[in-house]
Formats: sequence, structure tokens, C-alpha cells
Amino acid sequence: MVLPLFGECGWLCELYGTWLSAGAVLQAEELPRDRGLCFPLVKTCVFGNEPKATDEVPLAPRSEPAETSPTWQALKLLFCASGLQVSYLTWGVLQERVMTRSYGATATSPGERFSDSQFLVLMNRVLALIVAGFYCILCKQPRHGAPMYRYSFASLSNVLSSWCQYEALKFVSFPTQVLAKASKVIPVMLMGKLVSRRSYEHWEYLTAGLISIGVSMFLLSSGPEPHSSPATTLSGLILLAGYIAFDSFTSNWQDALFAYKMSSVQMMFGVNFFSCLFTVGSLLEQGALLEGVRFMGRHSEFAAHTLLLSICSACGQLFIFYTIGQFGAAVFTIIMTLRQAFAILLSCLLYGHTITVVGGLGVAVVFAALLLRVYARGRLKQRGKKAVPVESSVQKV
Repeated sequence: MVLPLFGECGWLCELYGTWLSAGAVLQAEELPRDRGLCFPLVKTCVFGNEPKATDEVPLAPRSEPAETSPTWQALKLLFCASGLQVSYLTWGVLQERVMTRSYGATATSPGERFSDSQFLVLMNRVLALIVAGFYCILCKQPRHGAPMYRYSFASLSNVLSSWCQYEALKFVSFPTQVLAKASKVIPVMLMGKLVSRRSYEHWEYLTAGLISIGVSMFLLSSGPEPHSSPATTLSGLILLAGYIAFDSFTSNWQDALFAYKMSSVQMMFGVNFFSCLFTVGSLLEQGALLEGVRFMGRHSEFAAHTLLLSICSACGQLFIFYTIGQFGAAVFTIIMTLRQAFAILLSCLLYGHTITVVGGLGVAVVFAALLLRVYARGRLKQRGKKAVPVESSVQKV
């Protein structure tokens, strides 16, 4: 059941392998002496630029507001929280609508479902690329120093994680998906030890264990979804595991890329640029790009949902950067944790999912553990210790 699904992304991996091999060979060589017209482009893509000392700006600066009154700060916090909640709650509702419901259904026809997750990923990335590009043009950014090809690592893993996320909704409920995403703290820690050689505090292992217990309670107590079977449920769980693994790698690789002193919007642009290349190439090879466009032409409601889905994704990214810049990562994490809880409640109300008492208790354990992590980080910061970095917030969806 799952192998044919991952076969759809086979050509994407082949394309990436070709690009990566070429980049590795070029980087291994010395800079060519014969520097033609294309040399600046090749140098930027393969070798990068040396950042100037004056370009080294903080990655997520905490801006000091001109007006420091509590009322003004409260209004800004309300604006940030509302923007994040509206953007990502709407995104979640539309995601479930697009992947689990039919379009064009009538009394005599069941309609048809859209099944190409890569097309949805492409639509999201195109608009995010445009937004990030305009932002970089209109707002001053530090000089870009990272070799462009390095974005392709995070880009491929991000495309695959998004694809797994969309595909999983064909097999498991949206609340299950949200709980799985909340539990990605565990693989992020594992990837952190493998990729970045990080060490973690005892309370982090404790909260990770609580998250595992809460997720297990929810999954074991939840009844099967309509039209589901053990095989389809297993497929959904495997896809969720793929999402978590790819997303964890993306977060840690982006953290490593920030060593080049880039801004978050530059990161957003670079990752989305390669995401568009990979998804367009894959869709063209499969002949699925035109079919996706035709589906939009047949169903104007789907076209509207896809556009709104992309707008919510791009606007959500900007709200993420602004919130972290104004209030820090701890406040942002609390807002997003509450958003996940609201998303489960909203999905149950709109799409009729049921949660047992034990499952509800498991959900409470998960979110209590997440809030405990935020509290512990705050205590470490107050004591002057170096807090463990919050998971990368770039390209969440």
C-alpha cells in the first residue's frame, strides 16, 4: 500500500541525486581561473559568497518597540496570536477538506477527489517563494553568503515531509496527524544528536517520554475511522513517521545553514526556490502538472481552496517571523501549541471525528508536556543558562 505511494517521489529523488552529485564535484574543485560571464552565478550556487562583517545581523532580532506601554504590547501580542491562529487553523481546515472530501458531488454523482499531493505542495511553495522574494526586495537583508545548492538538502526533505503530511490524511484522521506532529520533539532530539551533536537536559527526556505516552493513549483508544482497515491505518502511520523524520532533518539542517548569517526570509526564499524546481520537475515527468491545472479548471471551488491554502501558508510564515522577533520563541511556541489543540477541536466539530475519554486525556498529556518544555526553557533563561534552541520555525507547512 505504501510502496506505490513513495514510488511517486522516485523521480524527485533521482533529480535531486543528479543535482547533488554535480554540486559535490564542483565544490571539490578549485575556483576556475577562466572566469566567464556565468562565473558569478556558478560561484553563488556552488561556492557562495563571503559575508561582510557589516552584514552580520541577528537572525531573529528582538526589536525594541518605540511604544512600550502594556496596552500597546498587549495589542501587538493579540495581533500576532490572532494572525497565527487564523492562518494555520484555516490552513488545517482546508487541508482536510481538500484531501478527504469530493468536489462536484451531486445527487446523482459522487464527484471526484483530488489525489495529487505534490501539486498542492507546489502551489504552496510558489506563493511562498513570491512573498519571500518581494520581502527580500523591499526590506534590507544581509548579504547572502551560503552556497545555493545547500538549500536543496532542506528543500528536498521539506517537500517529502509536506507530501507525507498530505498523503497521510488519506489514511488517518486529522486529529491523529496533529498529535503526530506534536510528538516530533522526539525525532528532532534524535536528529539533533546525530546532525548537530547536541546534548539535552533530563527534563527534555522526561517531557519527550510524556509526549510518547500521551500519543500512545490517543492512538490506542481511538476507534477506526469509517472505511478504514488495519492496512490503511498502517499506511497512514508510516506516512506520518516519514513526515516526522523528514521534518526533523529539515529543522536541524536549517539550523546549520543559519551559520551563514542569513535572515529567516532568505532561508524561506532559498528553500522554496528549490522546492519549486523539484516539484515542477517531478510533476512534469509524471505528466501530472497539467492534470492538476485541469482539475482546478473543472472545479472552481478547489481552485479557491488551493489559493486560500497557499495564502494561509505564506502569511503564516510572515507571522512566525514577526512574532518571534517581537516576543521571542517561547511566546511563539505557546501560541502554536494552543493552535494545535484548537485545530483538533475544530476538526472534530466540522468533520465529525470522535475522541474517547482516554484519548482526550492523552491529548491533554501531550499539550501539558509541550507547555512544560516552554516553562523549563524560560526558567533556564532566567538562571542565565543557555537554553536549548527551539525547533526551527522556517517552512512549517
